[in-house]
Amino acid sequence: MSALRLMGGLAAALVLAASPALAQKKYDPGASDTEIKIGHSIPYSGPASAYGTIGKAIASYFKKVNDEGGINGRKVNFISHDDGYSPPRTVEVVRQLVEQEQVLFVFNTLGTPTNTAIQKYLNAKKVPQLFVATGASKWGKPKEFPWTMGWQPDYATEGALYAKYILENIPDAKIGLLYQNDDFGKDYVEGVKRGLGEKNMSKLVASVSFEVTDPTIDSQIIQLKGAGANVFINTATPKAAAQAIRKAAEIDWKPTHFLTNVSSNIQTVLIPAGPENAKGIITADYRKDASDPQWANDKGVADWRAWMAKYNPDANVADQNYVYGYAVAQTLEGVLRAAGDNLTRANVMKEAASIKDLQLPMLLPGIKISTGPNDFYPIEAVQLAKFTGKTWELFGKVIESRPE
Repeated sequence: MSALRLMGGLAAALVLAASPALAQKKYDPGASDTEIKIGHSIPYSGPASAYGTIGKAIASYFKKVNDEGGINGRKVNFISHDDGYSPPRTVEVVRQLVEQEQVLFVFNTLGTPTNTAIQKYLNAKKVPQLFVATGASKWGKPKEFPWTMGWQPDYATEGALYAKYILENIPDAKIGLLYQNDDFGKDYVEGVKRGLGEKNMSKLVASVSFEVTDPTIDSQIIQLKGAGANVFINTATPKAAAQAIRKAAEIDWKPTHFLTNVSSNIQTVLIPAGPENAKGIITADYRKDASDPQWANDKGVADWRAWMAKYNPDANVADQNYVYGYAVAQTLEGVLRAAGDNLTRANVMKEAASIKDLQLPMLLPGIKISTGPNDFYPIEAVQLAKFTGKTWELFGKVIESRPE
């Protein structure tokens, strides 16, 4: 059977080793001798529209792939729709993709509540819900949902990692936690509590939620400061995260500030919040920051910049969503190359669960992608970084963050 194996560079890693039994072409809806049709939904509008550049990045990556001859001679038809980060709209869009546009699978749909709304439907239809753009722990449950797979590190483990760092480095910590009132936010709450453990739970002095539709979160930030918190774990999505950073500065609240990775984008979060207000914030990441001088001579970053210049000439290179979209699209490219001429939904899913130590050029050194039949968490390592006011500065070692 075919598999992805680490063989030096990305091109060598995406090797097809087909057995004679798979020499015959096999197709499900969305695949043919000439085309691979991929479905996608993302908020190009609404409260989470900052993530829309991920969709643009994926589209431009597959334009590059098509310009270079496609995947095993087939052009990628990437169909991306706006769901406004609204679960009912996501359901509508994904049904359209599967039932009318006849995509082979759905890829990198964004958001925890939105993916939750389509998970049972896609699994019942046996349509891969592949490399979803959310770190909720529920995307790595192959026994319950064999057609759903995550990609990025999961939120609960990220929250536990922050708690562990706090316990080791801030002995007098009084923690204030801001979270979105849905599965996305509750994963972080569970992770922080798991990382603290029962004996340290008293350090969590306030835990405050907000709705994604709330116009501001000013009152929540005032409440966290009023609780006496000197540590702030900010797990909000981009718009609310930027508001929280700005409001904390306005009320002269200066806690040790931890920011969820999904809102660590300099261009869409930290600049709107005011870079001076964000200085010193800590996050966990797994991607290279192309704006960081330490990667000035890095070949992976040079290749990424060349792609950006050709396919996204008007985009801001400081927008990490373009790094994310590039890397997740490369992961999918590898899966599809390995699938060869057996482009059935079952085989695509099988190949996605057969990745071994894949190193992508825009992931941090030491962070590899691996999956297996019982391991649907492709990326399980991170490194902490602190914002200097201009860029994210990595510190410490790469930390394996395997979910329990």
